[in-house]
Amino acid sequence: MFRYHDGRLLCESVDLRQIAEVAGTPCYVYSAGSIRDRYREYDFAFRDLPHTICYAAKANSTLAVLHLLAELGSGFDIVSGGELYRVLKAGGDPSKIVFSGVGKTAAEIEFAIESGIHSFNCESEAELEIIDGLGAGRKVNVAIRVNPDVNAATHPYISTGLTAHKFGIDIRRAEHIYAHAARLPNLRAVGISCHIGSQMLDTAPMVEAARKILALVERLRAAGHQLRYMDLGGGLGIAYRPEESSPQIFRFVEPLYDELLAGGLEIFVEPGRSIVGAAGMLLTRVLYRKHTPSKEFVIVDAAMNDLIRPALYGSHHEILPLEQSEEVSVVDVVGPVCETGDFFARDRELAGARTGSLLAVAAVGAYGFAQSSNYNSRPRAAEVLVDGDHWRVVRERETFEDLTRGERV
Repeated sequence: MFRYHDGRLLCESVDLRQIAEVAGTPCYVYSAGSIRDRYREYDFAFRDLPHTICYAAKANSTLAVLHLLAELGSGFDIVSGGELYRVLKAGGDPSKIVFSGVGKTAAEIEFAIESGIHSFNCESEAELEIIDGLGAGRKVNVAIRVNPDVNAATHPYISTGLTAHKFGIDIRRAEHIYAHAARLPNLRAVGISCHIGSQMLDTAPMVEAARKILALVERLRAAGHQLRYMDLGGGLGIAYRPEESSPQIFRFVEPLYDELLAGGLEIFVEPGRSIVGAAGMLLTRVLYRKHTPSKEFVIVDAAMNDLIRPALYGSHHEILPLEQSEEVSVVDVVGPVCETGDFFARDRELAGARTGSLLAVAAVGAYGFAQSSNYNSRPRAAEVLVDGDHWRVVRERETFEDLTRGERV
């Protein structure tokens, strides 16, 4: 959905320079068409299997993005009361919401029960007991998140499927935990959940984990547990580098299709990054060029408070000029924040980075704005949604007054 035409970078049919000039920089831009296409790929991959696609709101919880997905019929995977509030405000169907996360508070659980969500993905015995205590005869649906001890082969900060991680319940204890849940009067343990990590470019670990969970389902049913659905989590990655290719959901579903169909369970999945990641770009303007004896720096008006992924994960994002140029130099692209870690690229060949020129940081639709902050008292960026040849600001740029809202001297 992002391409050059006559030397100018477009999002769908909109010239990104127009957005930068009107909405200002830094500015996040999202392609509605790309989001729709990725969602429909998931829907198509499961074919005749009963399934619910629960978009992982943590990847990008902007109301316009959530509303766009709600219009497509998406469910939602949430990890906080705030995300539940956002999803409901965006028009999400509460009966298609699953609540994940290791540290749900009593207030969040009560809010979710009162809202009529589909179910909780539970990660400890203590959590089961808290939900049971708050159920008050309402028979709350729960799935137990099982940790299958499968290595997701991804960044250690976003790997979640090993016994050393805080997530889930050890698969060797799962049958004991289901027996305990069956004795709690306000719970219906009718689901099973698994999520082993994020940004996976190889689907093999996901297939391995799913097969372990399917084998566990057979044992649980033999013990009398009436399981109705299986939540396979999310985790598919996207291509951040030109030499990478994004894995496709059908490559995960296809080898499991017959086994899933035979299992007779409704399938839930929780994609986030793979739905919105490639749909976003961060527009930024070059403020200065600076030379030192060892480096050439391109200083831009976006910073680590706007996009922390390079500093936090050492992640790679392609950087493109909004106007194609043959002037290429090797530079560090850095922001104004007072941290050496405030960078977007190091020793990168970059075209068209003169003072005043516009650049786009690619593949930032997931965990971009969602992780942004006001560090260095910088107002957060504007957000724009493009749909065909139309675009609109869906989140206004913060003002200095916004920085101190709610504070008292």
